[in-house]
Amino acid sequence: MRTKPDLGFWKLWNLSFGFFGVQIAYALQSANVSRIFTTIGADPHDLSYFWILPPLMGLVVQPVVGMMSDRTWNRFGRRLPYLILGATIAVIVMCLLPNAGSFHFTISSAILFGLIALMLLDTSINMAMQPFKMLVGDMVNEKQKGLAYSIQSFLCNSGSVIGYIFPICLGWIGLQNTAPHGVVPPTVIWSFYIGAAILLLCVIYSLIKIKEWPPQVYNEYNGGGNTQEKTKSPGVFKLLANAPKTFWTVGLVQFFCWFAFLFLWTYATNTVAHNAFATPTTDNVVGVRDGKNLYDAKNILIGDSVLIVSHGQALAQGVQAGGVFYPASQVVINGNDTIVNNHMIVNDNNGFAKVKFDQNLTDVKSLVIDGKAIADCSNVVIKDYLSRLQGPVKLTEAAIVVNNPDGTLAIEDASSVDIANAAQLSYDTRTVLNAASPQYNDAGNWVGLLYAIQALGSVVWAVMLPKFKSRKFSYFLSLVLAGIGFILMSFMTNQYLLFIAFILIGCGWAAMLAWPFTILTNSLKGGNIGAYLGLFNCTICLPQIVAALAGGWILSLMSTTTGLAPEWRMMFVAGVMIIIGGFCVFFIKEGNDMPAPQETPEISENI
Repeated sequence: MRTKPDLGFWKLWNLSFGFFGVQIAYALQSANVSRIFTTIGADPHDLSYFWILPPLMGLVVQPVVGMMSDRTWNRFGRRLPYLILGATIAVIVMCLLPNAGSFHFTISSAILFGLIALMLLDTSINMAMQPFKMLVGDMVNEKQKGLAYSIQSFLCNSGSVIGYIFPICLGWIGLQNTAPHGVVPPTVIWSFYIGAAILLLCVIYSLIKIKEWPPQVYNEYNGGGNTQEKTKSPGVFKLLANAPKTFWTVGLVQFFCWFAFLFLWTYATNTVAHNAFATPTTDNVVGVRDGKNLYDAKNILIGDSVLIVSHGQALAQGVQAGGVFYPASQVVINGNDTIVNNHMIVNDNNGFAKVKFDQNLTDVKSLVIDGKAIADCSNVVIKDYLSRLQGPVKLTEAAIVVNNPDGTLAIEDASSVDIANAAQLSYDTRTVLNAASPQYNDAGNWVGLLYAIQALGSVVWAVMLPKFKSRKFSYFLSLVLAGIGFILMSFMTNQYLLFIAFILIGCGWAAMLAWPFTILTNSLKGGNIGAYLGLFNCTICLPQIVAALAGGWILSLMSTTTGLAPEWRMMFVAGVMIIIGGFCVFFIKEGNDMPAPQETPEISENI
């Protein structure tokens, strides 16, 4: 087997440059998925379930791409075909996912569309990410791998920071950061568009600059081809049965760490929105109840022509003034203050409803209803439909209700039920954060900046880790610091003090990326290192799947039936989990408790 030649710096740079674009896509996904699903109307208790898909896709896709690319040889190369396929799908899906709320779907259909898009995006990102990891192994010699992976790490962190701050930067330059109810703001949509464009350019650059070795040359450098028949690898169960104790103890630490970080990605936006940005709440109608039965469609009509609930919002039938009721589509008070428009209560500039049903308005000096001035402005009250219904009615649940140009309603996927006494009907509501408010969307952008702070803190702390005399102590300390950051995050109400929390979280992130594989590889001997490393990836994916399945249940235990889900408390749970992981570090037994030796790579001439 020939020795691989030294590569110049820019050759090493080109091998990993595409990682920059891939990581931008991954950062946009990580920072904005919960925000997108909350905006289109997902129940907070369901948010964690959506996060099952990313680790599940990673668990399946990365090993499959690795094995398939080992056996792929065509005109595009060995690894690059998977980059082309993955990046192409990612670019398309990045243009679709943030528009899940813009296609006039029902809420359930929009969520389903978002789930499919998320599954495809994470699958394609994993597919595009793997080739860059494998190209270094294919084409870089042992002496230069330290430099090659350092370049890859730099590009990875740079892409993450840029992807995280895209929405807030676009907001700073004047792009609209709010949108109608159920629609994702332009700052997020255009962040995905720009990220997709950068990913496409990075892939094109990689295809131009990277020239993979043909099979014969590859085999000469990597020992393939005419080598003796290799010993058959043992099965998974035999590998696990013979795994060193370090495999299991480090895996135990990994469980608590990745469990905690899944909660961060799921609940960070709503935690920051509630605690630090005073985001207003709104009462979403989850259905109409007749005493015992709940009719839980997002669109509800009386008969087939009178819409009383639209996309979870109760509509106003009219206004009562001076003891007289006036049916109304639009209500304007005090000259130019519109409080009801198209039967919907209007929010003020801060996202708060200007009025509430059945609540007397004060200081009403003038009243105009559908363009007609009302002389008596005393005791003005906005009335919803249910409060005035009497006798038997037909209640219609509809998946889609569209206003036709002639004023009629087009109804799809509808079912009706006869109600004997409409006076028994009442709205079932759930208090949620108002995802259409400026505060919520400012918080969403700020979370992106906080993730960038975490990434920068991680880079700085990673430089400090090798300076500790004890690797295990540095691992333990980093995780405890991260746990403190999570717990602080659950209480902090100042958006700038959150920088401290995320810097501490970044310390834990740095250790999670640095030590587990280092400790494990130092304990492995023989010819199954690659197999064990592949199995060890399960300690990253499986904890996230468990956390995603458990998240909604844990949040429900801390929630009331109709009140605001206390998502900020999930940050406290995450903090406790990662601190437990820190103490589990002391169960790890390794032969050498000193830092791994640092390589000093040399830069040589290009091929």
